[in-house]
Amino acid sequence: ASVIQRLFVFGLCLSASSSAFCLQLSVFSSSWRRKISPWCCTPKETSGWKIDPSRSQDLMRFCCRCTLLESVGQTVHYWQHGRIADFVVTKPMVLGHEASGRVVKVGSAVKHLKVGDRVAIEPGVPREMDEFFKNGRYNLSPTIFFCATPPDNGNLCRYYTHSANFCYKLPDNVTFEEGALIEPLSVGIHACRRAGVTLGSTVLICGAGPIGLVCLLVAKAMGASKVVITDLSSERLTMAKELGADFQLTVKRGDVPQQLAKTVEDMLGTQPQITIECTGVESSIQTGIYATHAGGVVVLVGLGNEMATIPLINAAVREVDIRGVFRYCNTWPMAIAMLASGKVNVKPLVTHRFPLEQAVQAFETTRQGLGIKVMLKCDQNDQKP
Repeated sequence: ASVIQRLFVFGLCLSASSSAFCLQLSVFSSSWRRKISPWCCTPKETSGWKIDPSRSQDLMRFCCRCTLLESVGQTVHYWQHGRIADFVVTKPMVLGHEASGRVVKVGSAVKHLKVGDRVAIEPGVPREMDEFFKNGRYNLSPTIFFCATPPDNGNLCRYYTHSANFCYKLPDNVTFEEGALIEPLSVGIHACRRAGVTLGSTVLICGAGPIGLVCLLVAKAMGASKVVITDLSSERLTMAKELGADFQLTVKRGDVPQQLAKTVEDMLGTQPQITIECTGVESSIQTGIYATHAGGVVVLVGLGNEMATIPLINAAVREVDIRGVFRYCNTWPMAIAMLASGKVNVKPLVTHRFPLEQAVQAFETTRQGLGIKVMLKCDQNDQKP
């Protein structure tokens, strides 16, 4: 156990000669102290998680060998703080929710996938056919299963089972890395849909982190004519410029929101019709509302403090709509089409790569804010980009 503790600090399945042992990160919310707690799950077949044909729910499941996973901000936030918003870790939990892999086993009712297929995994699966499922907004279902959101385990492992209906075959020209990046790309697609981005839209994006950058890529692909993006980091703004941002605005802590809004207007020559707020920072939300054109839309993607002071009356008298964004729904087919057609290129977002055995370094890299996307390579025989 001491050797295992040294090597792994998160949930993963380490394939052994006759079984797979699951090591999980235990975070105790009472003291916020992180404690590594290795423990053994029920032994599984080395070829993957066991699919039991006697269980009806397993008939539409499949097992894949995960090839690519990402060390992302949300994962690291759980690792460091034990909670995100109202989702609190109270018992050991496997992390990870951005993954792609190769199918190694399928349930008897699975017809659209076969062993050997390369797939991207949508981490959110409805548990019941409720009103949200019926109207196509299953992401809002209060009982949805979602990888690495308490109490549900994630997919940061070598072998993983999932609902086959929420796994999507990757075209030959879409890599495993791109497949793993479909999850954050989906956030951008859902945000731009909620915002109503279309041909000729002028857009302000607050925050040039991974989510801000995918929102930039999607907004441009959907026809936005001009995009301004803001951030504290000049390095991230340089990346944004390379990805197609028309204007980059470096902000500083303590900047006055009204003044920043005026700067955005001066850059564009007009107020943006749409603001996509990706930081969750109160002052950034304020800037977004002040900056947005009357009759425009502000979408809130970033999650910050539960309570925020915002210029609500300013938004009300100018009929600026404020819309929330929670994850995504019905986005994987569009994301795959964008990648396969070359309309969107997410490859530059991957700045660091680590084998699964070096996950501690991967997490630390993300925690320190280095690079953009940090990729964990789970296939020992494929450590290439």
